[in-house]
Amino acid sequence: MKRRQMLGLVGVGALLLAGDALGQERKPAAKKPTGPAEQPSPKRLAIVGATLHRTGAEPLADAVIVIENGRIVSIGTDRGAAANATTLDVRGKLVTGGLIDPLTRVGVTEVDLEAQGRDDAFTGERAIAAGFAVADGYDPVSPIVAITRREGLTSVGVIPVSGLVTGQSAWADLAGELPDKALGSRSLALHVLFDDFQLGSGPVNHATAFYLLRELFDDANIFRAKRGDFEKRQLRSLAASRLDLDVVTRVLEGKLPVVFHADRAADISNVITFAKTYKLRAIIASAAEGWKVAGELAAAKIPAIVYPLDEGPRDLVARGAREDNAALLVKAGVSVALSSGESHNARKLRQVAGNAVRAGLPHTAALDALTDAPARIFGLEGYGSPKEKRVANLAVWSGDPLELSSRCEHLIIRGRQVSLASRQTALLEKYR
Repeated sequence: MKRRQMLGLVGVGALLLAGDALGQERKPAAKKPTGPAEQPSPKRLAIVGATLHRTGAEPLADAVIVIENGRIVSIGTDRGAAANATTLDVRGKLVTGGLIDPLTRVGVTEVDLEAQGRDDAFTGERAIAAGFAVADGYDPVSPIVAITRREGLTSVGVIPVSGLVTGQSAWADLAGELPDKALGSRSLALHVLFDDFQLGSGPVNHATAFYLLRELFDDANIFRAKRGDFEKRQLRSLAASRLDLDVVTRVLEGKLPVVFHADRAADISNVITFAKTYKLRAIIASAAEGWKVAGELAAAKIPAIVYPLDEGPRDLVARGAREDNAALLVKAGVSVALSSGESHNARKLRQVAGNAVRAGLPHTAALDALTDAPARIFGLEGYGSPKEKRVANLAVWSGDPLELSSRCEHLIIRGRQVSLASRQTALLEKYR
């Protein structure tokens, strides 16, 4: 049995246990977790005493991290910097940037087989839905949000999943009770689905997909040059709707990256050529055979988001999948982010990353792939590994976050301490 199958069985077992508990004779209701998810935010918060781990720097012992108005204002070892601040003393602990999973459906899916429980896909029949924005369906108080952040995740990419051009993803911080309070970007990237370990295959074969994409991008160039004629209906019919063409125009102008979900090396190579032809900000996702074209990706400066538990020849588009894919890509100079590829189990991201380290990815590269690389890949300069002026998304750990025995003890999102309580902890308290 593969490791991913084992993880899935663990999740199913947990759901069955919860169902058994709910079916028993009900006990007197336990008190609900007190307080809102976001604790009152002091004007200045100082995290002191821990060892800080961040990209591009040696670990900083006895660190003093000062936060104000949701952003980091200073990092150092001078305790005087914490004057006039509420102090969180975490001596002996370890601090990293909050973990980020860039390929999830957290907040837009509750029950996969129930239509009312899903807002992750355009429900029309078109293969092209560039104008679809998954942010419009995002629910920041979904129970999955609290479960996910319990394991140290502070942000996720929320992706659309249906069609060839599936729509626009969003960047969500895992706090806030309304979308405008949670979403860091409502239009993070445009997504194109060839094949994906978690999402499956797109609606057409690979050659047809490139045919449709060339037609779409060529028509978007015409639309961009002759928008007035389009509005007056003085143009021939174009390959997509106005809303779709508007989004593809932003892509052509370099304002929006494109995530190509592709596993086969041949398709990744064709994506590199396609991106060069149209001068796109391209990102490769899934990339089971990415290691085969790692040099080409590095030369084209195209980053990759990979699933570390994808290994072994599983189908015709991933005959070359291997568990050291991330390690080989990083070694070649590709900027790599890691993803669980999950929604209900996105909380297992650090376990997934630990497996990437076991397969050869350097520990420092794994931490970068969980904290800094996702923000860097999508061009979100205000996010990532802890630095002055960046959004204060931080996790305090009992030990190495890639060790399963470690626990997230404090979570800071946008400068506020966030509760680690969830529906699971409430059930535990009720039925213990």
